[in-house]
Amino acid sequence: MQTRLKQKGFTLVEIAIVLVIIGLLLGGILKGQEMITQARIKNVINDLNGITAAYASYQDRYRAIPGDDATAAGRWTGAVAGNGNGQILGKYNDAAAVPTPTAAQESNLFWWHLRLAGFIPGPTAGAAFANQPTNAVGGMVGVQTAGAAAPAFPTMGMSGLVVCTANIPDKIAIAVDTQTDDQSSATGSLRAILQTNPNADTVAAATATYAETGANQYVLCRTL
Repeated sequence: MQTRLKQKGFTLVEIAIVLVIIGLLLGGILKGQEMITQARIKNVINDLNGITAAYASYQDRYRAIPGDDATAAGRWTGAVAGNGNGQILGKYNDAAAVPTPTAAQESNLFWWHLRLAGFIPGPTAGAAFANQPTNAVGGMVGVQTAGAAAPAFPTMGMSGLVVCTANIPDKIAIAVDTQTDDQSSATGSLRAILQTNPNADTVAAATATYAETGANQYVLCRTL
């Protein structure tokens, strides 16, 4: 007579425990992702505010615009001066000449002057002393003069000196605009363009509205 082996399955209680554990794990992962997103939103806002404060402090101390400062070469040994015309030559995303940027590369000199003055961290000599910093998502942060006529660059209908930050994911871009301006990509002191490539050049017209697809990235620019 053969003895049948009884197959023991999971009880309803055991299945319920497993489902609870899976739910807790998924909840923790989603919560962690949201915390990372919130931290990046704060970092982008802090970048914009910090650069604005450093720019204003430099002007207060030296009565000049960093990058455009015509007296910088006399103040710091080896520094390159700007032309002092009240504008920043060059685009926010221009690569600095190696080993030293020229007087025509004021968008790079901007960072060098601020570092030499001690208003922002970073090297003051070496390979990267005039490079633009990067934001919390790895995009470039830079400055340029906005406007229609050279040496200004078309910047979404804005004018004057602007700071731009690139490669900003749609969810973060929307949150930054909501928390610091008017929630619109096309109006206000902060405007945006939809990127077609990383660290994209600015264009004349801002993107009409933000679209949160999970894949879109934007360049945000704000007046200084």
